[in-house]
Amino acid sequence: MIGAAYFGLFFAAFGAATLLPLQSEALLVGLIVSERYWLWGLLAVATLGNVLGSLVNWWLGRGIERFQDRRWFPVSPAHMAKARKHYERYGHWSLLLSWLPIIGDPLTLIAGVMREPLGRFLLIVTLAKGARYGVLAMLTLGWLG
Repeated sequence: MIGAAYFGLFFAAFGAATLLPLQSEALLVGLIVSERYWLWGLLAVATLGNVLGSLVNWWLGRGIERFQDRRWFPVSPAHMAKARKHYERYGHWSLLLSWLPIIGDPLTLIAGVMREPLGRFLLIVTLAKGARYGVLAMLTLGWLG
């Protein structure tokens, strides 16, 4: 039963980092509040799932441009150019915002389009997403005020 909670958290965190409409924060808070699970295990599982979901976006970004001329392609050339321009301006440090709703997932996709080196991508995204879950846990436990 305990393993199912960790697996569910992993799946929610993974899916939330992709373009799927999932959310992992409420599940993490619920598991923390239940006091049945090891806090560091929950944080590790949530962070790992979320980073791997972002890695899927990065990987998709690496090959997505070859489909730009297709009718079904979801991003207009103007939006793609705008995203490239922003990424070129702020560079890999913009990945520190990868934890944010709405803009975080597209940022990780654009990082793939821009050929962000995998090692640097994983380091920055892991720091950003791990910090988000850590702050959420501290708020949940009342450690920040």
